[in-house]
Amino acid sequence: YETEEAAKQAIERVNGMQIGEKTVQVTAFVGRTERAPTTEYTNIYAKNLPDDFDEAKLTEMFGGYGEITSSCVLEDKLGRKFCFVNFEKTESAKKAVEELNGKDLRTEEQKKEQKEDDKPEDYLLYVSRAQTKAERARELREKSAASAPSGPGQQQGVNLYIKNLDENTTDAALRELFEPFGTITSCVAAKDEKEKCKGFGFVCYSTPDEATKAVTEMHLKVVKGKPLYVGLAEKKDARQERLRQRYSPGGMAMGKGMGKDGMGKDGGKGMMAGGKGMGMGMG
Repeated sequence: YETEEAAKQAIERVNGMQIGEKTVQVTAFVGRTERAPTTEYTNIYAKNLPDDFDEAKLTEMFGGYGEITSSCVLEDKLGRKFCFVNFEKTESAKKAVEELNGKDLRTEEQKKEQKEDDKPEDYLLYVSRAQTKAERARELREKSAASAPSGPGQQQGVNLYIKNLDENTTDAALRELFEPFGTITSCVAAKDEKEKCKGFGFVCYSTPDEATKAVTEMHLKVVKGKPLYVGLAEKKDARQERLRQRYSPGGMAMGKGMGKDGMGKDGGKGMMAGGKGMGMGMG
């Protein structure tokens, strides 16, 4: 709503209204950062576990806090153990978190081998409410944004988006194509369920200069019969804003040569180039 008063009136009039067999609930929107943390939970997550940790030790460690309805012990690619434990009651889960989080499970020998630069969060037992997949994804995005360079000296133009790749393109083949232009920190050719390339991929360089050189040399270069599209990879919201500005009133005229509904080949937005329509798909 345009005004707070209008929003309040809507809440007063609609909240509690009966529609069919259901009652409508309308409240003021609360942003993620303003919402109270979840206090009711039964599923917990634990990491920094001993190397010999197994289901028996899990039951021994957590069983005293209440009935466990399900549990599992897993390990990451580096062989580090972690686990999930689901209790029947919220009180059991909270008690386990309160008493076990931060506990030192190292042996005396391991404590003696501790280095000066070892951080407590890397060796002390970590126990907390298990996050949902959406919560973990959001936390990773926030950490990435916080650690990204900012200000006048920030680096931009490092990650490239490549389109029009052959279906047999692999990560290694894509890397081989773009390696001559600089140090590649990551490289991936998007695959479908049959492990075939979906026609696009991403290459990340260590410096903007290397990325710029790759764009200059590889954009529209014919590889396996197809002209590659190579450009700077954009975040979804940045791309949408750019396109909104481009096609808003007073922006670039759409003119002749555009595909149907202003769309170019492969679902990309049509753009004018020398009076002719040119489809540039950004995936």
